[in-house]
Amino acid sequence: MKVKYFAWVRERIGKAEETIEPPAEVRTIADLIGWLSARDDAYAYAFEKPKVIRAAIDHAHVRPDAAISGAREIAFFPPMTGG
Repeated sequence: MKVKYFAWVRERIGKAEETIEPPAEVRTIADLIGWLSARDDAYAYAFEKPKVIRAAIDHAHVRPDAAISGAREIAFFPPMTGG
């Protein structure tokens, strides 16, 4: 699946997107955040406060307990404010 990173999440990880194959036990957005965080210090830094991270699966905003099975694209981003 393709994973995209936006705003300061992208800056902390150092890339805008990547294609990954998470292990079978990674079933939800929260699981994916945990798995990514364990991969590298940059991911751990980007996801150090997982409750503020927002996610979307195939362009639809989702909660951390959303299943990732069958997702083509997952995006992570910080909360945004209008202006």
